Amino acid sequence: MILPRFGVEEWLNLHEKKALYDIAGVSIESLSLNELFQLTGTQPASFYQSLSETKLNYGWIEGSPGFKKAVSSLYHAVSEEQILQTNGATGANMLVLFGLIEPGDHVISLYPTYQQLYDIPKSLGAEVDFWQIKEELDWLPDLEDLRQLIRPTTKMICINNANNPTGAVMKEDYLNELVAIAREVGAYILSDEVYHSFAQEQVPSIIDLYEKGIAVNSLSKTFSLPGIRVGWVAAPLDIADILRDYRDYTMICAGVFDDKVAQLALEHRAAILARNERIIHENLAILDQWVAQEPLASYIRPAHVSTSFVKLDVPLPIEEFCLQLLEEYGVLLVPGNRFEQEGYVRLGYACEQSILKTGLERLSQCLRQYKN
Repeated sequence: MILPRFGVEEWLNLHEKKALYDIAGVSIESLSLNELFQLTGTQPASFYQSLSETKLNYGWIEGSPGFKKAVSSLYHAVSEEQILQTNGATGANMLVLFGLIEPGDHVISLYPTYQQLYDIPKSLGAEVDFWQIKEELDWLPDLEDLRQLIRPTTKMICINNANNPTGAVMKEDYLNELVAIAREVGAYILSDEVYHSFAQEQVPSIIDLYEKGIAVNSLSKTFSLPGIRVGWVAAPLDIADILRDYRDYTMICAGVFDDKVAQLALEHRAAILARNERIIHENLAILDQWVAQEPLASYIRPAHVSTSFVKLDVPLPIEEFCLQLLEEYGVLLVPGNRFEQEGYVRLGYACEQSILKTGLERLSQCLRQYKN
């Protein structure tokens, strides 16, 4: 199993600690424990007392009953037995692909997207075709292209909904058509759903639409808790049973402390989601205003998702520009070439407002030298 460098993570690992103004990350402004306690009405002393009395053993291997019950309630008709706790969505994607993909399988992956979804199948010996997103379709891929790519033997279609890096969302009608195409050949659909859309129209999970749909999610993006590294797979029972066996080879458990914090967040998700909806709406308005006033920037507005993909009209390779921006102005973006999209940057706008405003101001300062 040979994997190429993970382009986005390599960039962030090299540069994120140097940044004064990090507008590259796409989690919604991360919570501290104190902020989580305030949002949920939890008394810190009571939480810490309970934690101090908890044995630091392996805990619940697949996630505690409370965790599994809370996660299953996020879906329409999913039982607790269909939920497997993982080490973030990264661990969930790895588990599904490792458990279901074999050498010679045919896989179709949305592209560009989170690199796991196509490079892990390749590393396992699968033949992978790219289902290209298109700017003229507001960064969605064309379903007719999928019909041309799919085969009677296609094993899996991998999607990221909402999409990283663009923030584009496949809505219910689109997803239903996608499901109909997959159902014709019996292909699984693996949907990485870590980016929640706070738009008025809600987007259903793939597991609520398709009998062979597998949903992956985590607390890292929508719930602002990337530091606890808790995610999950929601899968049909027969698939969940397959993944249980493979899970023992990959992670054992997430840990009792992480599970306890995850339960607290999920039990009070309404408060966290209300806070994060406010951040998304307010910060997206700031980004809208900046794009409207910046002549060298343009974008297709994300669907109230924490990631955006901005086109910058600069006369040099986009990675070179991003390095200049970091070194001279202290601002971090992800260059679009890390997604095979030259001339674009991934801009995470759901950070602290002061960081966003100053980061955009300094980005404009850097861009001014390229104006005619």
